[in-house]
Amino acid sequence: MSAMRGLTVFIADIRNCRVRELEEKRINKEMANIRSKFKETNLNGYQKKKYVCKLLYMYILGWDIDFGHLEAVNLISSTKYSEKQIGYLAVTLLFHENSDLVRLVVNSTKKDLDDMNEINNCLALHAIANIGGREMAESLAPDVHRLLISPTSKSFVKKKAALTLLRLYRKHPDVMPVTDWAERIISLMEDYDLGVALSVTTLVLALAQSHPMEYAGCYEKAVHRLRRILIDRDYSLDYIYYKVPTPWLQVKCLRLLQYYPPPEDVKLRSDISELLQIILANSQDAPKNVQHSNAQNAVLFEAINLAIHLDSNSTICAQAAQLLGRFISSKETNVRYLGLETMAHLAACVDSLEPIKRHQETIMMSLRDKDISVRRRGLDLLYSMCDMSNAKVVVSELLRYLQVADYAMREEMVLKIAILAEKFATAYSWYVDIILQLISTAGEQVGEEVWYRVVQIVTNNEELQEYAAKTVLNYLGSPQYNETMLKVGGYILGEFGHLIANYPGCSPIEQFQAIHAKFNLCSLNTRALLLTTYVKFVNLFPEIKGQVLTVFNQYRYVLDSELQQRACEYLAVSTMPTDDMLQTVCEEMPPFPERESTLLLKLNQKIGDTEDKRVWFIGGKEANVERQEGLKRMASLRMNSTESAASQSSPTTPQAATPTATPTATAQQQAPQQQSQTAVDLLAFDDLSISNNNTQQEPAPSPNDVPLAPGYELGFNRSQYTSEGVLYEDSQIQLSIKSEYHGAHGRLALYLANKAMMPLSNLRIHAPSTEKVTVQLTGDSPKEISVGGQACQLLQVECQDMFTDAPSLLVQYNTSVLHIKLPVVLTKFQEPITTMDGASFFKRWNQIGGPPRENQVIITAQIPINLDSVRNMLQGFKFGLLIGVDPNPNNFVGAGVIDMGKGAGKVGVLLRVEPNLEQNMYRLTVRTPSETISEELRTLLERPLTFGA
Repeated sequence: MSAMRGLTVFIADIRNCRVRELEEKRINKEMANIRSKFKETNLNGYQKKKYVCKLLYMYILGWDIDFGHLEAVNLISSTKYSEKQIGYLAVTLLFHENSDLVRLVVNSTKKDLDDMNEINNCLALHAIANIGGREMAESLAPDVHRLLISPTSKSFVKKKAALTLLRLYRKHPDVMPVTDWAERIISLMEDYDLGVALSVTTLVLALAQSHPMEYAGCYEKAVHRLRRILIDRDYSLDYIYYKVPTPWLQVKCLRLLQYYPPPEDVKLRSDISELLQIILANSQDAPKNVQHSNAQNAVLFEAINLAIHLDSNSTICAQAAQLLGRFISSKETNVRYLGLETMAHLAACVDSLEPIKRHQETIMMSLRDKDISVRRRGLDLLYSMCDMSNAKVVVSELLRYLQVADYAMREEMVLKIAILAEKFATAYSWYVDIILQLISTAGEQVGEEVWYRVVQIVTNNEELQEYAAKTVLNYLGSPQYNETMLKVGGYILGEFGHLIANYPGCSPIEQFQAIHAKFNLCSLNTRALLLTTYVKFVNLFPEIKGQVLTVFNQYRYVLDSELQQRACEYLAVSTMPTDDMLQTVCEEMPPFPERESTLLLKLNQKIGDTEDKRVWFIGGKEANVERQEGLKRMASLRMNSTESAASQSSPTTPQAATPTATPTATAQQQAPQQQSQTAVDLLAFDDLSISNNNTQQEPAPSPNDVPLAPGYELGFNRSQYTSEGVLYEDSQIQLSIKSEYHGAHGRLALYLANKAMMPLSNLRIHAPSTEKVTVQLTGDSPKEISVGGQACQLLQVECQDMFTDAPSLLVQYNTSVLHIKLPVVLTKFQEPITTMDGASFFKRWNQIGGPPRENQVIITAQIPINLDSVRNMLQGFKFGLLIGVDPNPNNFVGAGVIDMGKGAGKVGVLLRVEPNLEQNMYRLTVRTPSETISEELRTLLERPLTFGA
């Protein structure tokens, strides 16, 4: 760059600009000059490079660059390194994965990947890794893989190829045949160059989590690599980091071993134990400095996690417990954090908690650490190490800390305190006292799951009901307002208030007054619950009927329909000539069906899925045992689907135990897997809807396991703005579709035609719902299609919230599985608006404003613009086109309302498409109140406008 004098002068001019106006003037002048130069056809490579560098500098400063892309692409094809380098740099900065110009880069990049010059290989790999995208993954992933496994590739090329494959796989795992590459990739873990081994191991870490059976061979490779490092000392001096040999590779190999069950090979287990002993022995050396300590501890903590995974009761874990006791009292925050996290892992798996309980005081002190991350790990550890012997101490400490805890931690603390109190309760009074104290202290942080669970346990245990009613009444007598306590009190006193009516201070009128004193402070939902409590009081305590009827009369005229209806119905039932109807309606609630605690379900949901899929998490022994057992069954579940279906006939999770009358037993009961997935609301009686059908069926294929069919995009893109047509076609099958939509609901008719010379048997259609779109197959599903025949499958779809990814459709027939996307996009749930005048349109247009709620793009059409085709396409996307709003008759102005169901409601959409017939370009502008929706709509419209409707 030092040779490009013009660039140096330009940068100096920009730096000398004192105000933005001067900089903008200089930028515009330079852009005009570059535009004029690019129109000339006799520019040489040096001149193109210089002008592209100027554009890149302007882009880095934050100015929009809408030209020069083709010149950058041309530079990539240059034979000079400096020009090719600038070309790739420009492409990396100016292009994104969805850019239409990416396909122009693919051929040049492929050529550089095939080149024998390793410098060109590396430039191409850098561009692929930075741009990414589905198109590059589909076209270039095989070439990147070939560079990785080629014996002629240099080591630094292999390193970059491995990391490029990792980048592509993380973004688009479905387009890469990684299972076919498993053997060759795994073999590179033993490469002599440690840099290659490290990069390939990083790649295998990601692949083995999604395809554990195919990459099972990496287990022995990881053990052998660790043995070469720790025992044979086979490594280059360049990879010794502060006296620790290649700690990054050690950590990755140790973590990789945790994705698989402990090996059955005695020799392999012995080798791993020897390696772990060496790592623990090396940790006894006092670290020389911070860097040495970090590298040494990184390897040590991963080794301890592996030791726990292999056998939590081994002598190595006993040694580890002593080491961790030293770490959790360290002066360094990171060391304390890792020590607490690893000790929580140990506590969740080990049989005896005594070695950990020795450090109980130190662990409790970690709740008051200055760092919130350490406090969180301390909470996890206390939860994991709690048992019958220390439950009262731990729960009391957590309750004390709850009063001063960070609001970010309170919800999780409330769940864990409630679970521990239920799980280790030895007396009814202690459980009730703890839970009500928890509700009183936490207030708004107490979720509905907690008080639902309290109600369930009190209702199911008669010995608990009288004490619970008396205790909750004492809390309600406090002047402090707590809505959750009011809900619990309303339910328990309405059901069991008669058990304490004869006690001093607990008379019916005092129970009513204690609740009604806070009635006007609570929300509408709570008032509705309390009205139900009042009608139960009328049934239980006729002496206070007059006071209750006064409340019902008052609420007969409120605006809220729910409260009004309840008040009217309860008043009518309470004033009937006889009490037969009242007594029938207010019969005592039956015991709730026993099932898995909703608190445990809620806590497990908070853990969430992460990229790291090791076989443990902080959740207690039961959860970790279940995950370990699931991993051991992994091989048989993947071998063939028939065996898989047969194995499901004998559930692996424990069934619900016989109900008993103690909170401890209630907490420890495990529901069947199907029930635990469905039962999330205590008072909604979800158990009644659970099917008892035990018929076993081969599991449906998952969209993640089947790649999308090549060429499906053609029909998918066309069907986005048409209501019927061919969705997909190949030599064996043709799929056509008809659809209609009303609001957030839609109906689709999928027609399947057999084009093969043989019947399509074992036909199975699977359309899994997504998080935001519900898909349901209705009617009879076809089982077979004769030669030349046709069958129909009906589907219903419902939009639940804003979504960007269309649901999948899998058609399984004979031995094939076809995976395509259903043309269910956001605009399908749009209702066009055609009655808006110009003043209303531009008023709303200006109210929404510009970015980020505006999405605008300049589109170069690939075919001559046809205004009639554009009009039909926009109407197909269900935009209402407004006539006479824009002064230019060639411009299109549209409006619509997208109904996204309960999740996001209805959102208005405004659209302007301004065609430039001379330059064959569009300016597309979308404005909505939602930044995400405007971006999605712009993406949907961009492709058909580019390539023609």
